[in-house]
Amino acid sequence: MEQSAEPARGMLSDDTSVELSSRRTGMSFQRTRMSADRTLMSVIRTSLSLISFGFTIAQFFGKLAESQGWGPAPARNFGLVLVLLGIVMLVIGIAYHVAFMAGLREERRQLKLEMLIHGDSRFPVSMTLLIALLLLGVGVLASLSMIFRVGPFG
Repeated sequence: MEQSAEPARGMLSDDTSVELSSRRTGMSFQRTRMSADRTLMSVIRTSLSLISFGFTIAQFFGKLAESQGWGPAPARNFGLVLVLLGIVMLVIGIAYHVAFMAGLREERRQLKLEMLIHGDSRFPVSMTLLIALLLLGVGVLASLSMIFRVGPFG
């Protein structure tokens, strides 16, 4: 009986099995990265809601107080608190995301150095992070204009 040099159909050689495992591990880093982006997107949605609701409440009750001749409206302060809460939540979300991604990059770098994964695919900066930073800037500008009552938001 002659033995074939090729593995039997359905059975993988050790090299192929290691290669497939390495590729699966590499892809799991990409899935984890996308999951972290989705988490940051949920923070962005919640922060955006807090900032926009706070801004709307402050503007509505501020204009209502002006038109009725009332003094400073307490709801204006409540709106400002919501905006500030949205900003704080966004800062914490960004900090968590950056720390998590740094740890993930380091883990990936270690596995690549040990030649356990290929690591050929890029690991670029997250577009979600850039949007979060832009929203943070908008929130800070909105809160400053509300506090000092200057600009189009004051």
